[in-house]
Amino acid sequence: MTPTSTTPAAVHTAEVPVTVGTLEVPGARLHYEVRGQGPLVVLVGAPMDAAAFAPLADLLAADHTVLTTDPRGINRSSVDDRDRDSTPHLRADDLSRLLVHLDAGPAVVVGSSGGAVTALALAQARPDLVGTVVAHEPPVVHLLEDREQVHAQADDVIATYLAGDVMGAWRKFLADADIVLPDDVMEMMFGGERDPQVVADEAFWFAHEMRPTTHWRPDLAVLRSTTTRVVVGIGENSAGQSCDRTSRALAAVLGLEPRSFPGDHTGFVDDAEGFAARLRAVLAES
Repeated sequence: MTPTSTTPAAVHTAEVPVTVGTLEVPGARLHYEVRGQGPLVVLVGAPMDAAAFAPLADLLAADHTVLTTDPRGINRSSVDDRDRDSTPHLRADDLSRLLVHLDAGPAVVVGSSGGAVTALALAQARPDLVGTVVAHEPPVVHLLEDREQVHAQADDVIATYLAGDVMGAWRKFLADADIVLPDDVMEMMFGGERDPQVVADEAFWFAHEMRPTTHWRPDLAVLRSTTTRVVVGIGENSAGQSCDRTSRALAAVLGLEPRSFPGDHTGFVDDAEGFAARLRAVLAES
């Protein structure tokens, strides 16, 4: 399949102009958004979509071109086969096609959670497109000594969700990640009437994205020798959480000192200004 794109449309969020487009890639159509002017920064999540990064993207757009996208199968990025797994390899290939399409690299790629795994996979496959990867709390479970137990817990979470116990699956998932939410917050987020798109994205993540992402094995030899600068980021408030452990394990095997970012696993949402300031400081060191 030859990649094609729709004609980008200009819209505005707050006071920042946003160009919205769709790029057709093998098996999917990728929704993407571009803001600002300057060196290219890509903000990527999995399963988080472009909307989650919008406040951070608006701030960085003051002096950067900022690309955000919905990963395949999530929200506005549709796929031909919703029974096909969304692997880090596939998502990295999607990003590489977006970067080639924009012709604005090499890029700084800031990935969070599963998006950090995507960013690392992209750095391995296409270092020519990536100058720096900031991997914020990647769930690289393979690097943990107790990985078999962690994988078994994740499989139990997925089975619980697929059996129809949504609240039970989320309780297990958060407990395994060492994240505590009050009961009223749990009920507000995962109980009662819920947005159909949120439910569809959640189902795709549990069924087809969570397992291939957490089972991904980084090629340490490639990451140690790549021309791409690799930065491992950890939230200041993430101590003891699952992705704090995986991030520290990755930094250790790569011989890197992990960098601290405001907040916890979703610090870029909760404190976009603080996260942007810390990111600028980290990038200035390159």
